[in-house]
Amino acid sequence: MATASSTESHAFRRRLDRIYLRYTVGFVAFVALLAILEQTGLPRRWIGVVFLLATVGLYAAIGIVARTTDAAEYYVAGRRVPAMYNGMATAADWMSAASFIGLAGTLYLQGYGGLAYVMGWTGGFVLVAVLLAPYLRRFGEYTIPDFLAARYGGRAPRLIGLSAAILCSFVYLVAQIYGVGLITTQLTGVDFVLGIFLGLGGVLVCSFLGGMRAVTWTQVAQYIILVIAYLIPVVWLSVKQTGVPVPQLAVGQQLAKVSEREEQLLRDPKELEVRALFKARAEAYAAKLKDVPAALVADRAQAQQLSRDLKAHNAPLREIQSADKALATQPKSEAQAREVWTRAQAVNETRAQPLAGMPRHAQAFNGDPQGDATQRRVFDESRRNFIALVFCLMVGTAALPHILMRSYTTPSVRAARESVAWSLFFILLLYLTAPALAVLVKYEVFNGLVGLPFDRLPTWIASWARVDPSLISVVDINRDGILQLGEIRIGGDLIVLATPEIAGLPYVVSGMVAAGGLAAALSTADGLLLTIGNALSHDLYFKLLGPQASAARRVTVSKVLLLAAALAAAAVAAQRPADILFLVTAAFSIAASAFFPALVLGIFWSRANQWGALCGMASGLGLTLYYLIRNEAWLRGLFGVTAPVELWGGILPVSAGVFGVPVGFATCVLVSLMTPAPAAESRAFVRGLRDPAPPGL
Repeated sequence: MATASSTESHAFRRRLDRIYLRYTVGFVAFVALLAILEQTGLPRRWIGVVFLLATVGLYAAIGIVARTTDAAEYYVAGRRVPAMYNGMATAADWMSAASFIGLAGTLYLQGYGGLAYVMGWTGGFVLVAVLLAPYLRRFGEYTIPDFLAARYGGRAPRLIGLSAAILCSFVYLVAQIYGVGLITTQLTGVDFVLGIFLGLGGVLVCSFLGGMRAVTWTQVAQYIILVIAYLIPVVWLSVKQTGVPVPQLAVGQQLAKVSEREEQLLRDPKELEVRALFKARAEAYAAKLKDVPAALVADRAQAQQLSRDLKAHNAPLREIQSADKALATQPKSEAQAREVWTRAQAVNETRAQPLAGMPRHAQAFNGDPQGDATQRRVFDESRRNFIALVFCLMVGTAALPHILMRSYTTPSVRAARESVAWSLFFILLLYLTAPALAVLVKYEVFNGLVGLPFDRLPTWIASWARVDPSLISVVDINRDGILQLGEIRIGGDLIVLATPEIAGLPYVVSGMVAAGGLAAALSTADGLLLTIGNALSHDLYFKLLGPQASAARRVTVSKVLLLAAALAAAAVAAQRPADILFLVTAAFSIAASAFFPALVLGIFWSRANQWGALCGMASGLGLTLYYLIRNEAWLRGLFGVTAPVELWGGILPVSAGVFGVPVGFATCVLVSLMTPAPAAESRAFVRGLRDPAPPGL
């Protein structure tokens, strides 16, 4: 029997190898064909539409072929996904819009500081492999709330677990759907909101029809596209600048050139002039904020007078329209004026900083440990925030439900460990490339873009500004007709998507990169939607409300709830709530504080009991949410917080989990020790998890 099963497993693996090899060759041929058609005159818009329709259609086809109503197939892909393919699917699930789009952009803007993301995310997979994945696979079942309920007993742990799973997954999902809208808009030129719902169809068709089975095989296909799309432009840029086809080997010499150019820009008289003008603007907004009512009346009167004067003197229509637009966009109330001017003051203060507010790329931390008191304080806070972010990302990675769920899909405990190792390998292909991409693009911007006349700026600047003005903006503030570094503001979400255009590559490469970003966003969105749908249908409906429901009915309920969650996330994403990287990182802090202490103590400390777990999860999650809402600008506005920002130890809100996780651990331990020990069944459960696996597992 075992031999027959092994033979069947090998045959299944060989069939997968053949399918995905043909698929990879087909995708490369497809890109080559579009490149030829571009040379013969195929319009750019059509190239973008073809990439969108072809890739989303492919994912839809996989979803249709892999459709199922079987509970085991729908929830855990039948537990028969080979380790390598599960690792590839996990990498795609992990390689979200934040990783594909935002990571290199963060490294571009923050330099060394952005390495916290690389270290935290990759280090988190080590925690998954050592602390969680094999034990969750040995447990079996379907979801993380399943584990919490079985380990701690009762309905309350499951209820808190599913609530936390939905919360962190929903925040993460909003970021992915925002990325989907961004990419779809760039590919097709449609409105951003329409782009969100077009891309949403590609998300739903897999998770809705086939659950984990369809999502798994789609994610393998998506990983192949996203890794090819990510690597080709970076290799091309490396060859263009250095002649070396391995960007990781070229980054050292280019970083030295970037550092040299930074020193030139710091001393450039034109850059100093631009900084002074932005500083003056920031001071003007600060003066307005001292007496908002009077400043608002004066601004309205000035805008009205300018419009009347231009019309009276028959000024050019463009100037009259600009003045009327400025009048129409004046703040309508004192509260709105205060909000707008405060934000404008902060933006101008940032642009008044050296290098457009970016630190030197090779500088480890901001500030100077040998400088004055202010510089030493800035250095200490920068270093603390770096360490706090690494910590939150590591433990958050080890607690994300949509990642941990993949532990349930492998055939055995051993395969679960191997799967995590494969995941690290596939993720590192991109994570070791992102720092090189940031340096190569910065070199291109510093040397190829800065110094150009405004009338010769490349067309990609205007096209991306139309997609979303927050992605890129340029202003000739000193009116010399030449672009200085301080006059261009680039959002982190733009860097990867615009790399082909920055490098002067054919548009088909831009379409391919956008398709890769779409694959990254769709793959993660699929996993997150499945997590939310499973939590609602399996943990809430089946386990708590309708335990007599059939497997087919549970799957149907999951599909309906999954659709509702997708539409809700799309509605939130359409409001452009915050940048992608913040939303994703906040989800890590939420997951870390809610799950990590309860999971780790539940596996390795048999004394942990239900009351300890409940109090630990509630206190850790509650503290993290409090810190986020109290200190993050968008959340403060959403919840109407007017109290002043209060950063503990200078820790930024994105790393709120650094407070929640220790509190969760401490609370769980103290409450467990102060309340009766868990039942014998719970202790036996822990021993069963940690005993050596029987042969074959």
